[in-house]
Amino acid sequence: MASVQLDRVRKVYDNGQVAVHGASFEIADGELMVLVGPSGCGKSTLLRMIAGLEEISDGNLLIGERRVNDVAPKDRDIAMVFQSYALYPHMTVADNLAFGLKLRGAPRAEIDRRVNAAAETLGMTHMLGKLPREMSGGQRQRVALGRALVREPSVFLLDEPLSNLDAKLRHSVRTEIGRLHRQLGATMVYVTHDQVEAMTLGQRIVVLKDGEIQQIDTPMALYEKPANLFVAGFLGSPAMNVLYGTLHQADGLHLSLDDGTQLPLGHALVANPWSGRRVALGVRPEHLLPAGIGKAAFEAQVELIEPVGNEVFVNLTYAGHALVARMPPQRLPEPGQALRVTVEGAVLHFFDPDTGLRLA
Repeated sequence: MASVQLDRVRKVYDNGQVAVHGASFEIADGELMVLVGPSGCGKSTLLRMIAGLEEISDGNLLIGERRVNDVAPKDRDIAMVFQSYALYPHMTVADNLAFGLKLRGAPRAEIDRRVNAAAETLGMTHMLGKLPREMSGGQRQRVALGRALVREPSVFLLDEPLSNLDAKLRHSVRTEIGRLHRQLGATMVYVTHDQVEAMTLGQRIVVLKDGEIQQIDTPMALYEKPANLFVAGFLGSPAMNVLYGTLHQADGLHLSLDDGTQLPLGHALVANPWSGRRVALGVRPEHLLPAGIGKAAFEAQVELIEPVGNEVFVNLTYAGHALVARMPPQRLPEPGQALRVTVEGAVLHFFDPDTGLRLA
C-alpha cells in the first residue's frame, strides 16, 4: 500500500471555472479517507485527479514517494470502483474479475490465484460461474469491488459506489467495505455526498464546499466541533438548529433573538466570553430536551411528530423559528400544543454570524 499526498492541487477548466482550490492534505498508508460534500463541491474531481482521469492544473500529487502528475492512470498502481457496476453482461463473475489481469498479460496461475482470493475475501466463491443478470445489485457491487481487489493496487479509489443501491443493500455493502479495509489494511479514498456513509466509514473526513476544503478531521471531531456553519449543518441528521441573536447575562445566559424574543440557555455558561455580542448559536437536535422542574426552559409549539422506532423527531416552532428535537420515545403533546424545552448549555456551539467561523 502507499500514502497519497496532495500539495496545493488545483483544477481550472478552460472556461475559467475553478473546480478545486488548492487542496492540500495527506492520506496515510492504510487509511480510509472520505471526501464528502454536496453536488458540485469538487470531491469527484479530486478523486479523478488522483486517478489520472482529470489533468491537474497546478500543484503536486504524490502516491507513495512518487510524483504522478504526468503519469498515466494505468501506471499509477490504483484501482477504481465507480458508481455504476460496469460489468460485462456476457461474462461470468470469474471472467469479469479476471479481465483486467488478462489484458495486462498476467500468467494464468496468477490470475486464478488472485480471482480465487478476491472471491473468498468477498464471500463470492459460489457465484464465480454466474452472469451479472443473475445477481442482485448488492452482489454486482461486490463483483465491482472484487475487480478492484484482484489488481492488488497501492490505493483503492471509490466514487459513490453505493448510490445505486437501496437502503438495506447500502448498509450491507458499506459494512463489507469497512470489513475489507480492516482486513487488507488498504489505503482507500472514498467519495460520497451521504454524510451517514462518511461518518460510519471514514477514519478521517475531508469536507468540501465549492471546491474548497472546509475541515479535515475524524468523524466525531467534526460532529462535536465543526469549524464553521457549513460543516455544522452538513454533518448530522437532522441538521443542527441555528439561531441568530445577541448573548447576554440575566439570571443565567440568554440569547436575545433578532426579533427581541429571549431564549434561556441555563446557568452552565454564565462565564461565556461572548456575552454582549451577536452570534449564531448552534444546538444539535439531541440537545433539545423536554424540560424538568427547575430547568431554564422555553415553550415551543409542536408542529409535527415523526416517530422512527427507537427515537422521535419533534418539529417545533419558537417565536417563528423552526427547531427539530431528537428525543427517546415518550408521551408528547399533540401538534398545535406547547412543549416545555430546555437546552443543554454544555454542548452549545457558537459561530460568528458574518464569517460563519466557529468561535473558539
